[in-house]
Amino acid sequence: MAILVTGGAGYIGSHACLELLRGGHDVVVVDNLCNSHEEAVRRVRELAGRDLVFHRADLRDAGAMEAIFRAGAIESVMHFAALKAVGESVEKPLLYWDNNVNGTLILLETMARHGARTLVFSSSCTVYGDPASVPIREDFPLSAVNPYGMTKLTTERILRDLQRADPAWSIALLRYFNPVGADPSGRIGEDPNGIPNNLIPYITQVAVGKLAALTVFGDDYPTRDGTGVRDYLHVNDLVIGHLRALDRLRSRPGLVAYNLGTGEGHSVLEMIHPFERVIGRAIPYRIAPRRPGDVAEAWADPTLAHQELGWRATRGLEEMCTDSWRWQEMNPDGYAGSE
Repeated sequence: MAILVTGGAGYIGSHACLELLRGGHDVVVVDNLCNSHEEAVRRVRELAGRDLVFHRADLRDAGAMEAIFRAGAIESVMHFAALKAVGESVEKPLLYWDNNVNGTLILLETMARHGARTLVFSSSCTVYGDPASVPIREDFPLSAVNPYGMTKLTTERILRDLQRADPAWSIALLRYFNPVGADPSGRIGEDPNGIPNNLIPYITQVAVGKLAALTVFGDDYPTRDGTGVRDYLHVNDLVIGHLRALDRLRSRPGLVAYNLGTGEGHSVLEMIHPFERVIGRAIPYRIAPRRPGDVAEAWADPTLAHQELGWRATRGLEEMCTDSWRWQEMNPDGYAGSE
């Protein structure tokens, strides 16, 4: 029986596939490659020393999804496939609703037809909206301040309704904060299209000379230095959380929600400094106005994940920055440099 990884050629999905293969699992990947590269799948195979099945397909293509489930004995799904840029979601809300929500509905309908009712869902801390306080616990009120966050929150509500209607479903909602870093091999990592929306790949592309300077969006937030504060965690810690959640669902079925974060918040400027130490030189930056949809602070209370999953983020900022830089330095043009 195999685990289907949607978005398995993407940043987090590729790291999850590698961890699953190393753990002895059979893996099937579906990805439409709209913001990812098949080269990542090839490198995952190489690093794991094991094969996986790859389908280039879109979750919204019901016929393709039906064929994928018929072709392989899929028992559970890790669902990463989504568009994820907050700013783009504000500009193109219909695209985000169609891709993130409609795609998930088709996936769920296909899973139900084939009796695969175990799902680990890639949710987001954006479901907490602009939190009244930090650190954020799972029992905080849920809301959203941008279309991307609303698609994640809506999907969570769909999954709750589904599991309530049919308790045979076992679902984990993993609300993670800001994944960074890369596999220590430097062979797979984050490779965004165009100018990065996330902080660390923006920094690494400045450091490698692809971009002239980092743009810091907003220095007038009510934070200690005026820049946004986030909870950054290593992608390898994050994917281990997914495997722990899958184990939890197998031993104790039901619906659960967990924050995956370090429990510490760092501002944008505070993330620049450890990266400068890693590369040994300054990172030029400029201040720009706030981006629509961004909040001042968002960092996790990860206590519940530690108590129920035995999971804790173990990698610090220095390791996150070192691994991010190794990936970028070895792949200055990302995966495109190998194509």
